[in-house]
Amino acid sequence: MSDGAISQDEIDALLSGVAIDGLNSSGHVGNGPTYHYDIPTLQKLADDLQPKLEENINKTTSSSFKCEKPVVEETSRDHILSKLPEVVIGINADYNQGIKGSHLYLLAPEFALKIFQLVSSEEATEVDDMVLSVVSEFVATHISAEINQIDAAGSVKGLAYATPETINESKAMIMFPQGDFVLTSYPLTLEGNAYTLWECMGGDTAEGITNALGGNKEDPAVLSPVDLGAAAMPNAGAQMGNPQQAMGGMPNMGMQMGGMPNMGAMNMGMPNMGMQMGGMPNMGMPNMGVNMGMNVPNIQQLQYPNLNQGINAGEQGNIGLIMDVFMEMTVELGRTKKSIKEILGMGEGTIIELDKLAGEPVDILVNHKPIAKGEVVVIDENFGVRVTEILSPMERVNDLNQ
Repeated sequence: MSDGAISQDEIDALLSGVAIDGLNSSGHVGNGPTYHYDIPTLQKLADDLQPKLEENINKTTSSSFKCEKPVVEETSRDHILSKLPEVVIGINADYNQGIKGSHLYLLAPEFALKIFQLVSSEEATEVDDMVLSVVSEFVATHISAEINQIDAAGSVKGLAYATPETINESKAMIMFPQGDFVLTSYPLTLEGNAYTLWECMGGDTAEGITNALGGNKEDPAVLSPVDLGAAAMPNAGAQMGNPQQAMGGMPNMGMQMGGMPNMGAMNMGMPNMGMQMGGMPNMGMPNMGVNMGMNVPNIQQLQYPNLNQGINAGEQGNIGLIMDVFMEMTVELGRTKKSIKEILGMGEGTIIELDKLAGEPVDILVNHKPIAKGEVVVIDENFGVRVTEILSPMERVNDLNQ
């Protein structure tokens, strides 16, 4: 169970301008990939799983939960945070075979305690490891039902997911999928009390499941190259068959023919133009078919951001999240290594020689990571340290990697 503290990795992530879940303050990481998924297809999957979820939870708890119609929607981190209680149970079960992508389940602690009480016939006032274990088993049963439903479609076989990792954390510390993602809410009721099981699918997972279930078939964003060519040249066949229409739509055709600037004025007629296009290799028109039917894309050189710039607005916002977090600061005078025999032989008056020279700056550490150097001073009979040097970012990164 969490004690409210955050780990060193979480602190490092926030200080580097990336939120705990891999997002910046806007909820996105740069210009991430675009995923194509079909909400109606995913809604049908959730509808099919509704009776199975009800059956599974009632079999697990020997109770009479009622599962209402699930709701599938596209959402973002900020939107779902407004739905959740301050502390939630999170079960990470990313798909890692057949379909690969982020997959997360959430439920309120009250729901977890209720499930544990019904399963174990024991009262529990707080979420501990036993409660998390029972909840993880229940969610694993639901994931198995989801995999079986996807397998039944016949498109993807051998689906598997990583071993679930169950945590009890503040909702701000939950690792949500990057960018926009799909949220499925399963509302359940028992004896007049309402509960919700939330399922979060990353864009990669939602796209994989959509394709496995036969969705995205009419999505223009996923047309094949042949379909793209047809979409870009809807009237190409008609224009090529009617040379007068084609010539009328290209007043500068003479210039594009290369070496024949007055071709349009020569009144050639070109009755078989549609057939002669491929048979005129020496007329300076190797790419004429492309230029006549498609818009040439505007290709620009990719501009990479300057990685040496200062802190941006997203980083400042993330640093603000931890301004009131207490961290352990220590001053290290020096270190040495001793054998067990030497350590056991120590007594009063033993002098331990350190690896620092007299007068050499001492190391200042935060959470056991060096950040600065300083000199020891005495302030009103108390020892203190005056900062004399702040380690460069490169030095701090090297220390983290050691």
